[in-house]
Amino acid sequence: MDDQLLREARALGPGLEELFEALHREPELGNREEKTAALIRRRLAALGWEAAPVIGTGTVALLRGGRPGPTVGIRADIDALPITEDTGLPYASRVPGVMHACGHDFHTAALLGAAELLARRRESLPGNVKLFFQPDEEGDGGAQRMIAAGCMEAPHVDAVFCCHVDSTLPTGTVSVRPGPICAASNPFSVTLRGRGCHGAKPHLGSDVIVAGAQVVTALQTIASRRTAPTEPVVVTVGAFHSGSAGNVLAETAELTGILRTMGGEARERVKGDFRSIVSGVAAAMGVEADITITESYSGCRNDPAMTALLCRAAGEILGPGQVRQLPEPSLGTDDFGYFSDAAPGCYYFIGVGDREGAYPIHSPHFTADRAALPLAAAVHVRTVLDFLGGDER
Repeated sequence: MDDQLLREARALGPGLEELFEALHREPELGNREEKTAALIRRRLAALGWEAAPVIGTGTVALLRGGRPGPTVGIRADIDALPITEDTGLPYASRVPGVMHACGHDFHTAALLGAAELLARRRESLPGNVKLFFQPDEEGDGGAQRMIAAGCMEAPHVDAVFCCHVDSTLPTGTVSVRPGPICAASNPFSVTLRGRGCHGAKPHLGSDVIVAGAQVVTALQTIASRRTAPTEPVVVTVGAFHSGSAGNVLAETAELTGILRTMGGEARERVKGDFRSIVSGVAAAMGVEADITITESYSGCRNDPAMTALLCRAAGEILGPGQVRQLPEPSLGTDDFGYFSDAAPGCYYFIGVGDREGAYPIHSPHFTADRAALPLAAAVHVRTVLDFLGGDER
């Protein structure tokens, strides 16, 4: 185990907790992370990193090593969610209706801790390190825009890594797998248009609520009857809005949700199934259907060599028994896949669960164990050093 690096990281613990709490108190939604970006850039400048803004609130930071070599990158997302916090924490969100419910404040604080530890090793680094503080992961996605703006070049990034908190994993553990790890996503919206009428004479109208209910039920057959049981597919209708009175057949109904697959052929097939089911049910029920399917994140696939490197590095920090193999991909989505499409990469989960039954991410009750902050920072640094081939053990 790398006891020296772990001791250094633990010494940063109180400062990282303070930083994490400051970020948690002032969450900002995607593309509005002005205070967050300013804090990140101040910290990086004080540590001697070359930090530059990109796509507004994003930041790219470069540390040039003392010797020539490849370049490795690490990404942290920085945006919050439109959720009202209900944790009772003394450092709970001060922003009404906005909360760091996905751990992006943890990701940011841990990566800034890694930035400090790496700055101390600048002269011995045989290569360069880039840090990506990405806005808007929860919205339309900032990764693709950052890459289009050139963040993976000058110098070219040869490998890229990213960790995400997981409250179902105990603190001090990491979970990862080679190959597919996050789903491709396709948000959708459906507007059903019928003929409104008095509820006492339903035969004179066409009921969009009944049609919508049939659509919701029929869509579940995409996963249960049109997909092999071993293939991960999820169809979620998260919102269904229609009507304003109990004795009136409404004229329109709005359904919104998301399709999740592992990409490729399955993604295209599920989209086709979705369109045919919605159109068919609508026609059978005598209503019209306007269907919109959005091309969102393409999924995330881990490079086997980078995954093996991450496992070794995490084992050096946490102990070999603390690195777990994720048995199957997550059906969650993340736009880190754009980074790992541009360079060999690895996306992994780090445990922040300090008790059984901890609330999951995107819950108003979600909390992350702050004791995991120095561990995450140390894993970042060990991963960088192992990839570049520098630093003593």
